[in-house]
Amino acid sequence: MSHDFLSFFTAWMAAPGRVGAIAPSGTALAELITRDITPETGPILELGPGTGAFTYQLLKRGVRQQDLTLVEYGSDFMRLLQLRFPGARVLWMDASRLAPERLYRDAPVGAVISGLPLLNMSPRKVISIVSGAFGYLRPGGAFYQFTYGMRCPVPRPILDRLGLRATLVDRAILNVPPAAVYRLTRRPQSRFITHDAATAASSNVSRDASKQKTERDCIPAV
Repeated sequence: MSHDFLSFFTAWMAAPGRVGAIAPSGTALAELITRDITPETGPILELGPGTGAFTYQLLKRGVRQQDLTLVEYGSDFMRLLQLRFPGARVLWMDASRLAPERLYRDAPVGAVISGLPLLNMSPRKVISIVSGAFGYLRPGGAFYQFTYGMRCPVPRPILDRLGLRATLVDRAILNVPPAAVYRLTRRPQSRFITHDAATAASSNVSRDASKQKTERDCIPAV
């Protein structure tokens, strides 16, 4: 919609580092990032939904609005989401505050869908977001992240620290600009790091990330 484009462009002009895009995601990307989602996936946590491009696709996949928690930091987007998805829980908050806010009791979430511009964020903030989200994911749940970059947006040192692996789902070549989607999951037989431990380790990750320059930032699927 032209209104959505204007909303994104205005938000990007005001804070390009936080918004990360001048236009909402296209249908090809929305279909790709939600490809594995079914009504049986259960509660879904969506981070940075913007104008709701991925949210609409989740509803098409059969997810109920009452099973959606939308975390949005942009106040204008937040109000728009409340109007468009009145049955969903829409929260105006920074996604790096996921753990201390305690959004759920226990870990019922089946999937996390992220539209956040992780490449624009510090390692410390990426750790807070990813570790906080995984604290709500039940065993077997997955974190889906898209990127306009050529590599996984979560660096290998952070994946190692958090006991995660990232797998390329596919690339949405028809999206403007082209994008890729990665699936983050817990490594087999690994104990997921706690939020407090992740925060304490983040300074070390920052040093490791600057030292490690590898061609492969993600762990290949096995």
